[in-house]
Amino acid sequence: MGKSKTTKFKRPHFNSVGLPVSAVKEEEEEHDEESCPAGELLEKLQSPSADIREFACASISRVVQQSQTIPGFLQRDAVRRLGPMLLDGSLAVRETAAGALRNLSACGGQEVCEDMVKHDVMTPLTALLRECCSGFDSAAVPMKDQSNPVEDVANEAVNLLWNLCESSSQAVSLFNKSGLLDVVVQCLERHPHNVKLAISAAHCLHTVTEDNPELLSSTTTAVLGALEKLLLSSQPEMAHTLLRTLAAGTLWNLKTSLPAARQAQTLNAIVATLSLCLDLDSGVLIPDLRRAEEAHHRNASPVTDAEQQAAVQPVEEDMGEEEEAPTKKKNGKTLMVDTDVSDLLPRGKEELREATALLTAQQTSLEIIVNMCCSDDPSDDEWEEESSSDESDMGPDGFCDGASNLMSPLCLSAEVQGALIIHSIPEKVLKKTAFPRQEATNVCRENPSWRGLTKR
Repeated sequence: MGKSKTTKFKRPHFNSVGLPVSAVKEEEEEHDEESCPAGELLEKLQSPSADIREFACASISRVVQQSQTIPGFLQRDAVRRLGPMLLDGSLAVRETAAGALRNLSACGGQEVCEDMVKHDVMTPLTALLRECCSGFDSAAVPMKDQSNPVEDVANEAVNLLWNLCESSSQAVSLFNKSGLLDVVVQCLERHPHNVKLAISAAHCLHTVTEDNPELLSSTTTAVLGALEKLLLSSQPEMAHTLLRTLAAGTLWNLKTSLPAARQAQTLNAIVATLSLCLDLDSGVLIPDLRRAEEAHHRNASPVTDAEQQAAVQPVEEDMGEEEEAPTKKKNGKTLMVDTDVSDLLPRGKEELREATALLTAQQTSLEIIVNMCCSDDPSDDEWEEESSSDESDMGPDGFCDGASNLMSPLCLSAEVQGALIIHSIPEKVLKKTAFPRQEATNVCRENPSWRGLTKR
């Protein structure tokens, strides 16, 4: 728990679109992205106008993406001043404030996340999440193609929570003490209505259940039941494949909480889910998705230049600069550092979102398999000691005696080893070492908004 991570680049969902024209013009004339000082933006948070508070939060969200600006905000107590905005009377302000704090946590890295927790951001964040969950069903039903505003707020809040728990062990401890597990599971259960929110919640759960024994005692049958129900769902979309994969990883993290009578069945369902994910051929599916996107654009109604500039251009820039998702080691386990920006893609990018979800699901599946095959012992230091052993320790087979024992399949339980073999996991993992098909890599390179998938 409390994993350190590299900087993520997050483009905010929000901008000045939808605000009154007069308010936007006045603010943008006085404060552009380059000249707007932190102090003036933070002062705008006290404005009696909800539109101005929203604009200030959105501006902060953009500015903090430039990491060199973050110290200026922290020196001016930005976390304490943004925190109350999470409980503002305006839903739009709540969403943009959560987005600003989300970007601050993502672009600031581990030290900033720990500082945010010290400045008590978890208290208003916990209250916001509880209010969102209690208001899911009572929120006004959106029109077709419109999102539920309460779920939009919850999505930003869950992503902020995920970032904090990924970087701060204190945040994880507060997560446990505040009983946030049930709250995040409620967000997960919104998947029939809002798959984006559910994926954010699934990522958060997968992170916070890692090496968190304190949480095991509070894991209820309702929580396990929600994860198992999701694991056994059958929607064909790649977003749901990613959801099932993350549910599988979370259940593996919580395996000791499972009733003994269900452990074998759940283990088989986990490995079957990972196997089905690895069966998907991204070399075929990505070109298919790209062709579907082109057909969708040909059949879509024309959009204005302003709409294209607002929706398409920023994504092309972000996705084109996306870096390869890095990994790190913790307690001998492989951990993927998140760089996923799929939930920040605008509408009209469904096929790209699907392609991103596919690759993220397969990367996550491989990570989970590594962790299933890796004993909690030895630690990283013990691995280093074994790898640097003197040649005199070599046995007749050319392996150090200690390393040979560490790599023995006997470190796996018979149930895990059997499930991996029954579902042909070694063979499927080996196939994933092949370089992607040329058609798939060409598709990604040829289109600016798909270019970020190349390294994935």
